[in-house]
Amino acid sequence: MPMRLTDCHNIDDFRLLAKQRLPWPVFDYIDGAADDEATKARNTAAYASADLVPDVLAGVADIDTSCTIMGRQSALPLMLSPTALQRVFHWQGERAVARAAEKFGLWCGISSLATVSIEEIGAMISTPKLFQFYYHKDRGLNRSMIERCQAAKFDAIALTVDTIVAGKRERCARSGFTSPPKFTPASFLSYAMKPRWGLDYLLREKFALPNLDTHVKEGTGEAVSIAGYFNTMLDQTLDWKMADQLREDWGGKFCLKGVMSVADARRAVEIGADAIMISNHGGRQLDGSRAPFDQLREIVDAVGGRIEIICDGGVRRGTHALKSLCAGATAASGGRLYLYALAAAGQDGVERAIAILKDEIERGMKLMGVHNVAELTSDRLRWR
Repeated sequence: MPMRLTDCHNIDDFRLLAKQRLPWPVFDYIDGAADDEATKARNTAAYASADLVPDVLAGVADIDTSCTIMGRQSALPLMLSPTALQRVFHWQGERAVARAAEKFGLWCGISSLATVSIEEIGAMISTPKLFQFYYHKDRGLNRSMIERCQAAKFDAIALTVDTIVAGKRERCARSGFTSPPKFTPASFLSYAMKPRWGLDYLLREKFALPNLDTHVKEGTGEAVSIAGYFNTMLDQTLDWKMADQLREDWGGKFCLKGVMSVADARRAVEIGADAIMISNHGGRQLDGSRAPFDQLREIVDAVGGRIEIICDGGVRRGTHALKSLCAGATAASGGRLYLYALAAAGQDGVERAIAILKDEIERGMKLMGVHNVAELTSDRLRWR
């Protein structure tokens, strides 16, 4: 019997519903990662390496789940990480995610490879907005994205620093997935078997990458693989000096997304970044690299209190966010935690996924005997 949205009670359930509703090349683009996908699996498994230690009899009728991230209040210690190509997964795309984030009072981000424009998202919501910046060889494009984010009053830019070359995403290589999707002999049957997705894709708004289309042909709907895009369009000379210049040109809250080492965390502090996202790009780049949660403690020990630290990736439960905060993070964040839900059911799916995580965070805090996120400290965590 086919699943329905009401059958989804955790993030893994949304994954199953998304798999049921999407053509397999599209699902595998969301679900897949680099090489053996070992790092992707570790991103979530790492949270089992630590145990929460609850207090009881704490009088927890009233709790406060809010926190401040890069100067803006968030109703939960959870961010919706920026992810690319969202209208490929569901016709509502970034609009659905932005509206759901606003409803729950959360930060959300859009990608340089978003399928809805900086201007539209900027005008659509008043809650905190992050723009994920890919540093292109085309300096005019880089300048354009900064100026558009300034005009649209985005709250922060996150420079992604872990995509100097594309990871080897073997599922995409097998399916021939491109942006926008093109129908190949190998994948045609998969698309044909999902007529609802196909009709939405073909008959609704034409696919575009509106944050790029003023400068590069890949923004106009020409099919290109993500690996091909990264390897040909992004600037492999990107270094600390260029990152610092981008921070200065932007002039607002600045985050580095993809920091994994203590040395790089220290350099981020030195150039005046406001935050780092400890992230391995959802396991989609360097397979065999550490999980963010595994790296969190040593980075907190090195730079905690001098820069905000967001633990990004692998989050599937509210308790994962709580463990991240106990280990010293400002907040947790993730992409697949809402992408599966978006693909499964659009805005309704994203709202249900966030509501489930909100409920898990609230219940977890009450069961731990904490009244606010400031009480989520290291003495409430034990490592195996």
